[in-house]
Amino acid sequence: MTDKNTVQPATSKKSPSVKSHGTSGRVIQFRRGRKTFKPRHFLIEIPSVNIREKAQEFVGKIVKWKSQGKNAKIITGKISSAHGGNGVVRAIFERGLPGQAIGTEVEIN
Repeated sequence: MTDKNTVQPATSKKSPSVKSHGTSGRVIQFRRGRKTFKPRHFLIEIPSVNIREKAQEFVGKIVKWKSQGKNAKIITGKISSAHGGNGVVRAIFERGLPGQAIGTEVEIN
């Protein structure tokens, strides 16, 4: 039985991140070397993945990044391989993401 004086939790608006139908990840960095970087290749960290074997299960899945603002753009890519032994994956996007994409969320389907 609820009391009239109890305060109901306010429904908060979702942040401008990507709607999650699958798994979400976070863009860490461009794939880069000491003197060069690959503008279409990005490293993505998936929170529930912490070993290479789990990261290999995501190879071939589609990654979507959504920009913020009124005219939001969606840039899609594909996970190509695992990167290192700590569960980070490497994704190749159809177009390069802007530098502001580093640290933002992506949707993995």
